[in-house]
Amino acid sequence: MINNREKKDTSLFFSHCSGHPKKPLEIYMFIDPLCPECWALEPIIKKLQIEYGRLFTLKHVISGRLATLNITKRKRPEKLAQAWEKTASRTGMSCDGNVWMELSLSSPYIASLAIKSAELQGRKAGLRYLRKLQEMLFIESQNISDEEMLISIAEIIGLDVLEFKVDLHSQSASNALQCDLKITSEMDVHEIPTLAFFSHDVDEEGIKITGYYSYDMYVHVLKEMIGEDIKPSHTPPLKIFLQHFQFVASAEIATVYNMTISEVEKELKKLVLSQTVERVQAKHGTFWRYIGGSNC
Repeated sequence: MINNREKKDTSLFFSHCSGHPKKPLEIYMFIDPLCPECWALEPIIKKLQIEYGRLFTLKHVISGRLATLNITKRKRPEKLAQAWEKTASRTGMSCDGNVWMELSLSSPYIASLAIKSAELQGRKAGLRYLRKLQEMLFIESQNISDEEMLISIAEIIGLDVLEFKVDLHSQSASNALQCDLKITSEMDVHEIPTLAFFSHDVDEEGIKITGYYSYDMYVHVLKEMIGEDIKPSHTPPLKIFLQHFQFVASAEIATVYNMTISEVEKELKKLVLSQTVERVQAKHGTFWRYIGGSNC
């Protein structure tokens, strides 16, 4: 577990990543908890927040719309499994397509509702819940349309579980999700993931990017929106990064630190030996869990 001193240390490096009304830009990230491409964007979003988080606030919008659900239902499980495996192989963010063959993911709506229920306990709580839900689905092949699993995720990340259970069936969570769906409709978002960039200058038009692109594309849009050349903030030491995020993929480390996967493996093996992290092998690629260890 991360202690209070470590929390203070990591916050010094990541404070600029938090939302703040005075930042010049706002990014709306439209996602679906069942979308492997949204999961695959995690390394890029981490890097963008670390290097340029001082310039924008990031708002996640849940967009698991009925139209999307209906399309998913029409696809055979084999096709969905192939799509997941292809995304995992291409991006390094593991997702096991066999989940479509083994489970009945019948109600992505309740997973979306669970994210909004967690968000009622604070924005950061909602983000922690989303990340853990994605890990349980894409890495551990758990059924996130099962209510008991959703409650278990709330317990794991330290939410007020009784409050979460009530909120899961409340009008407040339902209204919050409907608000997200309304934003999705009003912004004419039909595919996910989509990132919409807006300036706080209401006279300027936003820029919408649909799909998965290289990191440089998103930086280019930021520079275009700001209207001048911008320099990235310093990347924190790797151990501080691991302390802050607790559980990350080799692909996330490689993206943030401009390393190859083999370079990441070599560096992390040292931290395994010092009992700072433990290795978690997934179907596609490797994840690393921070466990503390020596401060040497």
